[in-house]
Amino acid sequence: MEIHNITEDIVFAELEKICDSYKKEGKSGICLCDQCRLDAVCYVLNRAGPHYIVSNRGAARVEQENIARQQKTADITALIYEALERVNLHRRPIEDTGENETSLRTPVFNIPTIVGRLFNGNNFAPMEGINVELYQDGKLVAMKDRNWQNPYKMVINTAGTFTFWPKPIPAESPDIRESFEYAIRVEAGGFEELNHFFKIPVISEIQTAGSFSLSRTFKLPDLYMFPPEDEDT
Repeated sequence: MEIHNITEDIVFAELEKICDSYKKEGKSGICLCDQCRLDAVCYVLNRAGPHYIVSNRGAARVEQENIARQQKTADITALIYEALERVNLHRRPIEDTGENETSLRTPVFNIPTIVGRLFNGNNFAPMEGINVELYQDGKLVAMKDRNWQNPYKMVINTAGTFTFWPKPIPAESPDIRESFEYAIRVEAGGFEELNHFFKIPVISEIQTAGSFSLSRTFKLPDLYMFPPEDEDT
């Protein structure tokens, strides 16, 4: 069974449009860095009601709900503008990544931001107070800079969402196609250990990505944790 929240799709798409508009207008005073964008996404998702679908039939039904969907999009757009203003009033300090001009021009595989959500499989409530870990080859994956954490600590105000931005991987030259294998691992008291394996296809580029972009986001399917099965049943 696969459950999908289409509100997330609307939020990501509308935020991308608004950020592109800000860039074209040359609007100053609004930071559009990776951290501010993700903070804005979390702000909106915490205030916009989820809209879940379970099948292609559900997706088809959504397509028929034009008026309701347009109103929802309008409400989300207003929340995004509010989120960007509020996030910029409380901006986090920019961390020094230690990258210089030479390293920025070295061919690399820019791994996209990994975004997922984790729920209690019994009641569909967002998981909180636990760590989500990202592994590659049995080791914790290094993050792009100190603004990104691995393990990621789940907190109540992110509605079950976790994010990772792995450090770029050196490449021999641009335009090389490669798939990288990762694993999400979660341990929590009263639940079976969760292990989710996935691959991310990437094409190497001439330089390191300097800022977050929604076009580089790799979205995982919603993940669920369940209590251990009773061996006597």
